[in-house]
Amino acid sequence: MPMKKPTTYNRQPTTSRGYTLVELIVAVGLFALVMLLASGAYLVMIGINRNVQGIATGIDNLSFALDTMTRTIRTGTDYSVGGTTFSVTNANGNRVNYSLLNNIIYQDSAPLTDPSVNVSSLMFYDYGTSSGDSEQARVTIIVSGTVSSGPGKTEAFTVETGATMRGTDI
Repeated sequence: MPMKKPTTYNRQPTTSRGYTLVELIVAVGLFALVMLLASGAYLVMIGINRNVQGIATGIDNLSFALDTMTRTIRTGTDYSVGGTTFSVTNANGNRVNYSLLNNIIYQDSAPLTDPSVNVSSLMFYDYGTSSGDSEQARVTIIVSGTVSSGPGKTEAFTVETGATMRGTDI
């Protein structure tokens, strides 16, 4: 019987599949660094959002107080200004007083502003409210103070608004 020639296989050199320990350490380190930076930026954005929400809540509360005052002034009569106090007869014939006490704006004895709004100055200026003048009655309100934007943080504000009596008093 003739001898068979041994079969030879065309083998390629084997290469390792997978990653070395050094490659894994570098990849995990880079991933951790990227996640650390991303989470830091996320936490900063959450803090900024809380501050902005606090300011927006305070300013919304102040806006409500000013809207309440201007609505009463527009529909009211018989204005009386005393610097930081203001008195008006509303559309129902009731006397309404606005004042600043302990950094809170009050309508009679009810607070209009939240404790997060610290009002340091409330001034009323009236024009054309004297009897016999030829001007339409109007009132300018200037409010200054600070609003809480987070624990131990405040932002200053100054707001000016005006209201003119709807009916004529000329």
